[in-house]
Amino acid sequence: MIISLFKRFSILLFSPLLWAQDWRTADRSPLGIAPLPKDEPRAVVQIYYARAFAWRGYFGTHPWVAIKKEKASDFDVYEVVGFRRTVGVQVVRNTQRPPDSRWFGNDPVLLFDLRGPAAEEMIPKIEEAIRSYPYQTSYRLWPGPNSNTFVSHVIRNTPGITVELPPHAVGKDWIDDGDFFGRSESGTGIQFSVFGAFGFTLGLAEGVEINLFGMTFGVDFWTPALKLPFIGRLGFPDRPLYYPDAQEKKVADSTPDSKANLN
Repeated sequence: MIISLFKRFSILLFSPLLWAQDWRTADRSPLGIAPLPKDEPRAVVQIYYARAFAWRGYFGTHPWVAIKKEKASDFDVYEVVGFRRTVGVQVVRNTQRPPDSRWFGNDPVLLFDLRGPAAEEMIPKIEEAIRSYPYQTSYRLWPGPNSNTFVSHVIRNTPGITVELPPHAVGKDWIDDGDFFGRSESGTGIQFSVFGAFGFTLGLAEGVEINLFGMTFGVDFWTPALKLPFIGRLGFPDRPLYYPDAQEKKVADSTPDSKANLN
């Protein structure tokens, strides 16, 4: 664990990819994690996250939700993009980009993957959660609401998504419409949060988390791991507590260990 921690700190400190990126030339190619709609006629629900672009990647992540209805020819990818606020348009964006594409050079991690009738039943609930997001035109990098706040809102308000965003997803602890108390992200526990800047979480899926100035420190007991700001998880990759269709799913880190992916 000590060697793994050292490797991750080294990458954070010295990786040129996080500092010297140009968004116009950054890699946005897909990794082949998501099924092609022509090969997968069933409904699909997936949640991804990746390191944020450029220097922001040292501190946080960017997540998104991808849905494909049964027999649909494209995915709909929903995410919050902060620069849209500066040009006066809604920050919640819906595109048909490949759901497993790199986020400006940073590899995505698959956090949730559901397919078939259970996914088809879940999609309307996700769409309702997206419509109910209270910050459609607002964005603040720290402590939120931001892109992590948006996906956290979708997770919190969609029954059956029993997973949480990683500990370095700054903004995930902003509860709904700025509430102080609520259910934990996965719906398996409780949470107290002061506008995403201070608080604590206790849940079966989350374990124990303490939030200080938007930085998460904690221990996951369900899939054992330490949770640290900037670094993410040290231990086993996270996985949902269960899937609604009760079928075993393999949702793991989408990047080989040899690349030292920072979860």
